[in-house]
Amino acid sequence: MIALPFAQEEPIPRALRRACGDEPGWACERVWEWTGNADLAKVADWVIGKPLTILLIVVVAAIVNRIVRRAIKRGLRRLTAGGVQERLGAVRRLTPSALLETEELSLRAAQRVEALATVLRSVASFVIWLIAGFLILDELGVDLRPLLAGAGIVGVALGFGSQALVRDFLAGIFILVEDQFGVGDVVDLGEARGTVEAVSLRTTRLRSVDGTVWHVPNGEIRRVGNMSQHWSRALLDIEIAYNADIEQAKRVIKRVADEVWKERKEVLEEPEIWGVEKLGPDGIVIRLGVKTRPSEQWDVSRELRQRIKVAFDEEGIDVPGKA
Repeated sequence: MIALPFAQEEPIPRALRRACGDEPGWACERVWEWTGNADLAKVADWVIGKPLTILLIVVVAAIVNRIVRRAIKRGLRRLTAGGVQERLGAVRRLTPSALLETEELSLRAAQRVEALATVLRSVASFVIWLIAGFLILDELGVDLRPLLAGAGIVGVALGFGSQALVRDFLAGIFILVEDQFGVGDVVDLGEARGTVEAVSLRTTRLRSVDGTVWHVPNGEIRRVGNMSQHWSRALLDIEIAYNADIEQAKRVIKRVADEVWKERKEVLEEPEIWGVEKLGPDGIVIRLGVKTRPSEQWDVSRELRQRIKVAFDEEGIDVPGKA
């Protein structure tokens, strides 16, 4: 049988193996070839060969780390920008262009990019430098098998002990990627409700109306009600007495709502009278719907109630309980 050329390996000379080992370094091998002195070859390998190899590993790891970190940030920026533009296109078809003139969406996108980039770049750097560390230890002749076995046992133990922490971090990543809420949004997280003050990968910080600060682990969030994303709606249930003229009341409500619409830029579209919502024990409830900028529905609702009260008094429209 004829052996293939590429299957043959030139044997390492016995003297070279005694001087430099089974896997001789380039410095040890060169010095041994030049001098034939085994002790000098070993010294050259430790003084020149291994330090230069370790330096090369560190330089390559630093370059790869820098390239990967930049690629992660640029990729996230492009991905987020594309997602934001897609959402803006959908919103633009449903809402007036005034909604898109605010800077909340760009600010939210920047916050998401920074948070995700920080985590992913940290993970990438850890993996790159961990591999570089193993290569350096191998270059120094350290047996990595016991180290890897011990690291595996420790990793399993930490995994069992930090399941809740890992769950919080994964939930935080999905919250940022899916843009469920951001800083400044008014949200209902089930156990807590308020304005979002900070979103990290582990917890979300809310401040309620009474000033209470809630720290909610992201892994404990089962549902999210966002009341201030893209646009909001003020819903007013206005009750009038049974002896009041319904059509007259609707005209007055519509007139007042249109005045607020023309005066305040927070109102995005023409207000709508949705009609009689219910027949209560004391009066008739008429519902008014007003689309507003995010988080402006409460302020607009308060002003509408005040103006409608004044208009009802001027028009002589009775409300339940009025003497």
